[in-house]
Amino acid sequence: MSRRVLSCVWLFSLALTGSPAGLQAQDNWPRFRGATAAGVAIDDPRLPEHWSTTENVRWTAEIPGWGWGSPIVWGDRLFVTSVVSDQEYERPQKGLYLGQGRQKPPDGIHRWWVYCLHRETGEMLWKQEVHQGEPQIPRHPKSTYASETPATDGERLYVLFGDVGLYCFDMQGQQLWTHPIEAKKTLMGYGAASSPIVHEGQVIYVYDNQEASYIACLDGATGETRWQRERDENSTWATPCVWQRDSTTEIVVAGRKAIRGYDLQGDLRWDLTGPMSNLVIPSPFASHGLLYVTSGYVGDRERPVYVLRPDIEGHVAMPDTVTAETELPPAIAWYLPQAGPYNPSPIVYGDYYYTVFDRGFLTCHNARTGEVVYDKQRFAPGASFTASPVAYNGKLFCTSEDGDTYVIAAGPEYKILATNSLSELTMACPAVAQGNLFIRTASKIYCLGQP
Repeated sequence: MSRRVLSCVWLFSLALTGSPAGLQAQDNWPRFRGATAAGVAIDDPRLPEHWSTTENVRWTAEIPGWGWGSPIVWGDRLFVTSVVSDQEYERPQKGLYLGQGRQKPPDGIHRWWVYCLHRETGEMLWKQEVHQGEPQIPRHPKSTYASETPATDGERLYVLFGDVGLYCFDMQGQQLWTHPIEAKKTLMGYGAASSPIVHEGQVIYVYDNQEASYIACLDGATGETRWQRERDENSTWATPCVWQRDSTTEIVVAGRKAIRGYDLQGDLRWDLTGPMSNLVIPSPFASHGLLYVTSGYVGDRERPVYVLRPDIEGHVAMPDTVTAETELPPAIAWYLPQAGPYNPSPIVYGDYYYTVFDRGFLTCHNARTGEVVYDKQRFAPGASFTASPVAYNGKLFCTSEDGDTYVIAAGPEYKILATNSLSELTMACPAVAQGNLFIRTASKIYCLGQP
C-alpha cells in the first residue's frame, strides 16, 4: 500500500476517533468485540470475504487445551488464553442445553495459560502459566475455564479467569501483579464468563454469582482496588460497556434485576428496571448516540431489547404491561419485548441493527427506530451460533458453532454472499486488526487475509 493511501486511511480513521490514540485503538482489537465493543472494524481492502482451511490463510497456530475467549491484538502481538488439563474430561459441545448444568467440577490438575503470538507470523513469543490446581467450581457443558477475553491498553495486558483471578502482564510477558478472586457458586454451576474492560488506567470487571455479586475497579499499574460495589444481582455473564455520552463517561452493566450505569468512581448514576431474560449474556454497546442492551434465553417469554437515549438519569421503570399504544419512558428510544438473542451480542452496522439467534436465524431492524426491516431469515438448516458477529467492508460475518462463517450483505435485503468453512467447533468471537481476520476454533487460531 502506498504512503499516500496509508495517509488517507490514517486521516479517515482520525476523523472517526478524534485522536491519534483513538486511531491506535481502532486499528487494533484490544478487548471483547473490539475497541468500541460493537464488533465493527474499519474497512480495509486487505480483509477477506472468502476463505477455507487453505484459501486466504496467512498462518495457523495450534493452541493447546480449551478456551472460548476471543483473541485480542495490539501492534505486532496477539494474545489468547487457555486451560489445559492433565486428564481427559467432557469436551464442550455445540447446541442448547436448556438449563442443564454440571453438578461438580472435573477431576485432575488444570493449568491456566496466557499466550502471546506474533501477529504477522503466528510464532509463539511468550507464554505464562498463571495458576494450576483442581477447579473449584463446575462449568457450563459448552463453556470452558478460559471463556473470558483479555483486554489491553497497549502498555499492559489484563487477563481475567473469572473464578480464579485477574492477572496483569507487560507486553513482553513479565507478570506485574495478581488479583485473586474467590470462586463463588453460579447458577446451575455455569461458571463465569464476563470479560474485563480497561479505561483511563483502570481495569474493571463484574462477578455476578449466586452468593455475593459485585463490580470492582483496579488500578491498572498496581492492581490495587480503587473501588468495589455490591450488586443486587444473581449470576449474569454480560461484559460491561464504557458509555461516553455527552460529557459523561459511565460503566454500563446489564443485569437480571436492572440495567445499571455507574460513574468512574463506582457510584450509581441510573438504573432501568423492567422485564429481562433469566440468563443475561449479550453485552451492551453504543452506536448512533444510543445504548443497546438485550437478553434472550430461548426458554423465556421475556426476551427484550432496550435502546436508551443519552439523557437517562436516576431510576427509570418500564410499565408493567407494554402494548403498541403504551407510552414508553422518555429515556427509552425504542423497545422490543421478544427480540433478544441468547448468546450472541447484536451488532449495529450503518443504519441497521442485526440480531443473530442461537438457532440459526438473522433479523434486521432500523437502528434508530426499531422498525422491522426484515424478520427471521435462516442461515442454513442445522446452523447454530454462540459467537457474536463482526462487520467490515459492507458485510456482516456470522460464525456458527460448526466453524462456518456466513457472509451477509449489509443493508435492507437479506442475502448470503458466501459461506466459509473451517470445519471445527467454534464459539469464540472473531477479531479484526490491521488487515487480518482472526478466528479461534477449538484447536487453533487462523489468521486470514487477502493475498
